[in-house]
Amino acid sequence: MVKYDAILVGSGQAANPLARRLASAGWKTALIERQWVGGTCVNVGCTPSKTLIASGRVAWLVRRSAEFGIRSAGFGVDMEAVLRRKNSTVLASREGSTRGLIGTPNLDLIFGAASFSAPKEITVVAADGSAETITAGYIFLDTGAQPVIPPVPGLEKVSYLTSASILDLREVPAHLAIIGGSYIALEFGQLYRRLGSQVTIIEEHDQFLPKEDDDVAAEIRKILEEDGIRIYTSTKVTRVVAGNPVRLDLTESPGAGNKPRPAQEAENKPGQAPDAGRIPPPFLTASHVLVAAGRRPDTAGLNTAAAGIRLGEKGSIAVNGKLETNVPGIFALGDVTGGPQFTHVSYNDHLIVSRNLLDHADLSTDDRLPLYCLFTDPELGRVGLTEREARAKGMEIKVACMPAAHVARAFENSETRGLLKVIAGARDGKILGAAMLITGGGELMSIVQMAMAGGLTTDKVRDMMYAHPTIAESLNNLFAKL
Repeated sequence: MVKYDAILVGSGQAANPLARRLASAGWKTALIERQWVGGTCVNVGCTPSKTLIASGRVAWLVRRSAEFGIRSAGFGVDMEAVLRRKNSTVLASREGSTRGLIGTPNLDLIFGAASFSAPKEITVVAADGSAETITAGYIFLDTGAQPVIPPVPGLEKVSYLTSASILDLREVPAHLAIIGGSYIALEFGQLYRRLGSQVTIIEEHDQFLPKEDDDVAAEIRKILEEDGIRIYTSTKVTRVVAGNPVRLDLTESPGAGNKPRPAQEAENKPGQAPDAGRIPPPFLTASHVLVAAGRRPDTAGLNTAAAGIRLGEKGSIAVNGKLETNVPGIFALGDVTGGPQFTHVSYNDHLIVSRNLLDHADLSTDDRLPLYCLFTDPELGRVGLTEREARAKGMEIKVACMPAAHVARAFENSETRGLLKVIAGARDGKILGAAMLITGGGELMSIVQMAMAGGLTTDKVRDMMYAHPTIAESLNNLFAKL
């Protein structure tokens, strides 16, 4: 049995930099990967999806080109070329990460499926069936998450798509039906609508985007519906019937507050913005079905019981603020912990663990600001508390909101959809949170994030000088509304 100082299982955005940091510090390190280096983000997440979304944005701009005085009649979508660009981008990222790991002294990259055979022992089964067992005093789990497939009768009989398999779709669907109203659903829905598909999103929850404030969620829904995407909330898929096209039987979820909808309007028409808040038709038909009902931690094959690791909700690995499990020396990072499933969270997890172990820091996940982006177009950048969360805490707050159409640069670019929102303490001027739904919203959110981290009050941000004309100068007017 080979003994290491550290074993890392999964080569995602937490494990890769952590493995290199530990190995560079002199730890004899093994990194085990089941399939591809880079984890979800590089292979079936951020890198491929945002590359495809960029193609969708170009198609949208070309379609709008006459608004800018540019004639571009007769353009088409070449999905083979779109996929080639996506694949080359993914391959370059994956191979770059692989080379970096292989070239790191003290680091062994091992391919195979890993599972615990004892508290500090990992057995790795390679693709050819051979197995080896290795051991280490420290073990780090970064196995990510997998798509949730809801138990809808008949779904198993159709070739449904997931957030991974849709990345290799070689045609533009005539009609893409999406089960689930997740952020993944909205991003792919808008992408394929821009490439030419009819798109219907079916969300079981009564509220669209329930984690967002009502005004933010309503604006995102309005934008998507303006693009011609049909959205049904409070709607459950009760059965899927295989065929060409596929049939999805629908019913209202309990507590739905929708209004009657004429049956003959069941099918979406290209370019037609559907009305919100209507009762779903008894069924709809689609050429393709995407399941985007969330993701669950990928722990099924780890045999965590052999190590005595305590699991949490939905099979996640329970950790404390320092990402330690209940077993000393075993850590979990990234999506497998059941926390926010974002690449930046995974990367920050590795910083907390590495700095605590190697630099004797005292960092914790409890101290970081929640933040994320929804990469629709315009994109949503979110940091800190929502208005709903702040009021639920009983905080005395001020709220400012401004349409994106009031931002000079957005107006000049004819990209005026969206809104800007900030939440602040009513007495101390402390910035509590922000939602930036505008082209470049993630970058604008990051400015507010740095202001929050630096302790800048609302008056400092309000009175700061920003270059003109930029999206950033909107902070003058937004914060003045407080």
